[in-house]
Amino acid sequence: MSMLHKEEPLTMPKSRRRRRSPSRDSPYDDDAYGYCKSKRRKATRDYDYQKHSRSPDRRRRRHHHHYHHHRDRAHSDENSYSPDRTNYSSRHSYHDSDHSSHYHSHESSGHSRSYKRKKYRRSYRHHRPSYSSQSSRQDHPELIAGAPCIEDDEDGHLIYHPGDVLQARYEIIQTLGEGTFGKCVEVKDVARNGQIAALKIIKNVEKYREAAKLEINVLEKLKEKDPEGKYLCVRMLDWFDYHGHMCIAFDMLGLSVFDFLKDNTYYPYPLDQVRNISYQLCYAVNFLHENQLTHTDLKPENILFVNSDFEVSYNAKKRRDMRRVKNTDIRLIDFGSATFDHEHHSTIVSTRHYRAPEVILELGWSQPCDVWSIGCIMFELYTGYTLFQTHDNKEHLAMMERILGSIPYRMAKRSRTNYFWHGRLDWDSTTSAGRYVRENCKPLYRYIMEPNNEDHVLLFDLIWKMLRYDPLARITLKEALKDPFFKKSCYLGGRARSHSLSR
Repeated sequence: MSMLHKEEPLTMPKSRRRRRSPSRDSPYDDDAYGYCKSKRRKATRDYDYQKHSRSPDRRRRRHHHHYHHHRDRAHSDENSYSPDRTNYSSRHSYHDSDHSSHYHSHESSGHSRSYKRKKYRRSYRHHRPSYSSQSSRQDHPELIAGAPCIEDDEDGHLIYHPGDVLQARYEIIQTLGEGTFGKCVEVKDVARNGQIAALKIIKNVEKYREAAKLEINVLEKLKEKDPEGKYLCVRMLDWFDYHGHMCIAFDMLGLSVFDFLKDNTYYPYPLDQVRNISYQLCYAVNFLHENQLTHTDLKPENILFVNSDFEVSYNAKKRRDMRRVKNTDIRLIDFGSATFDHEHHSTIVSTRHYRAPEVILELGWSQPCDVWSIGCIMFELYTGYTLFQTHDNKEHLAMMERILGSIPYRMAKRSRTNYFWHGRLDWDSTTSAGRYVRENCKPLYRYIMEPNNEDHVLLFDLIWKMLRYDPLARITLKEALKDPFFKKSCYLGGRARSHSLSR
């Protein structure tokens, strides 16, 4: 290993910039949560047109109780807006609504039965009842003026506007971010003296509702173990079901470490901040591991600063201003894919760039796959770019061999994948993909920016221990927290060290 330390560091490839890979789909298995589907959608889906001849237009109209207060604003479709901040991941929680909606139907017009069925299905798919109809207000004087129209867009997102109030408690301020799961919005919690919170609104799509139920289950168990949030996992404040949309309220946090890196033009974090962020990450994930839980989706997007305020200084070497975050306190988020030891383990987990070799080789996985992900994250914080920049399994394995050495023969023989030939990776280094790997990857220790600096070398010593191929030989997070690299962490003498990690 010492031989590697003495090699002259090569200049980092300037052209390498992070290509984001699509988030993997999480398994949406049922859990102990008993979830009642929306009565509106069930009634619509099961409606028997043979027995009912009432107008489809009137059947589509449903009215809310007065608890859906709307700030005395008439509904307008012109108030739609786009997110003004980057993705903010937090998770949601659900409660089945305590209120059910009413159906109001009138006599059918003279349309044919087939036309009614086609028109009804086409219009109802993305539209839930509107209350702007004057006749409807006259027929139902109990409705409050300005009650919100509950609609979904074609992707299943809830259509909302600033000023809308959900559950007579959360007043929507603005959109924070949008993802495949739904949207995250900034809200004012009127039940907590107007305190600002983040509300995750899940799509009205069955698989995302099921995934949200799994996440809520994990968040509630973490809250039981750590009610004060000492172990740096995001706190769930509340959850409820809003007309088929699972919603989870969280403390408002800052940018993710990835978004901050991106806004800083991928200029890497200073070494002291890499140390502090990495220590907290190991601390939080170790808490999960000691409670028989594997996160499975660790990545910079799922690590949020508590406060992402920054100061600007001029970098003479780069000849431009650089940002430095003032406070490196973080919180770990996104437990939608977290898996307990006794639960079913899906074959593929983790986002591509942070996926452990045992997952790619389909050899089974457990807590060590999180340790591998943390090693990749620490490298990215230090360099500003991903360690394994690929979207192909065999190329991914070739990069591993170029950076970390050959994959152990026994792992190759155990794998049922077709990536090996007689125990060696079946990879042609003369192809364009082979040249790309050869030109853009190098042995791990040659990425050290200051090879004569002990702290830089200690960082890569720890990353090396986290990136061992064999999961059994990989360092545990309990051991990593005692690593020499973390001796200078500002968290060792403060809050983080004062909390025992044992349960």
